[in-house]
Amino acid sequence: MRHGSQAMNIDHILQRVKSRRTVHGIAAALLPFESDGRIAVDAFQQHLKATHQAGLTNAVNMDTGYVNYLNSEEKQQVLGWARESLGPATPFVAGAYIEGNEDSVATAYRREMDRIAQCGAMPILFPTARLRGLSAREKASVYREACRGFSEVLAFELSPVFASNGEIFDEDMFRALMDIPELKGMKHSSLDGLLELERLEVRNTHRPEFRIYTGNDLGIDMVEYGSDYLLGLATFAPEKFAERDRLWREGDARYYALSDALQYLGNVAFRAPVPAYKHSAAVFLHRCGRIPSPKTHPLNPQRPDWEAAILEDCAVRLGVWI
Repeated sequence: MRHGSQAMNIDHILQRVKSRRTVHGIAAALLPFESDGRIAVDAFQQHLKATHQAGLTNAVNMDTGYVNYLNSEEKQQVLGWARESLGPATPFVAGAYIEGNEDSVATAYRREMDRIAQCGAMPILFPTARLRGLSAREKASVYREACRGFSEVLAFELSPVFASNGEIFDEDMFRALMDIPELKGMKHSSLDGLLELERLEVRNTHRPEFRIYTGNDLGIDMVEYGSDYLLGLATFAPEKFAERDRLWREGDARYYALSDALQYLGNVAFRAPVPAYKHSAAVFLHRCGRIPSPKTHPLNPQRPDWEAAILEDCAVRLGVWI
């Protein structure tokens, strides 16, 4: 089915999928570095602009942006750079990460959310290890208090393979989150397609307008079943993700070849150890001429010296190598 006529309309190929749907795509932005280890501010801002111009929403201070390694001042700088780059009216998403904060969880969240809202961005609440072990009712109460008074917030469940504070919620917690009116959606990063399909089924019956943003870089075809996406993989080639989304919306069978090429890149970049995908992103974007060096934050896990060679084939398939 994936290699038939390009003129073939996809509507009759897979009748159970959500074809001809407009997908909301969000790219978790890589924070690039200069060769001397300084943050490459200009390259970061240019990459945000290019992502927006391609048609995707930006997300900053995410795992892809090393939020777990940034201090409070650095996170605030990233917010400022993003707003300056995108202009006063362009929406973007920003992570509210609270590990290491000694305030109550709700207070810590609200402090981060206030900073994000003051920049005109939408907060997304990283899971915190401080809530692990509590009941769904107890955790949901904290989220409800944190979100009170904000117009739009996203939740985030994150597999521990990405970060030690990660947590995948049980169904009771998922339902409780959907009952919080300020929460408009949730990023789901379990890397488990079957679990995500279950999330979508529950969403469809419980709160249909609630958005599920897949964070499954190993299963980007979840958009075919009703997920939107918030992906670190999308920062590698945002214009190709935007093209893929357009082909899906238009019912163009060329969608499948492009989706396969993007998934091939995802399978290479997000191999174990998963957090090293940020080094893969830096190598890829550097070799594509979009950032000044392949350096990462010094605390981030590194890929081997031959990373550029393995990524070259991915880039050639996508037509983005220089």
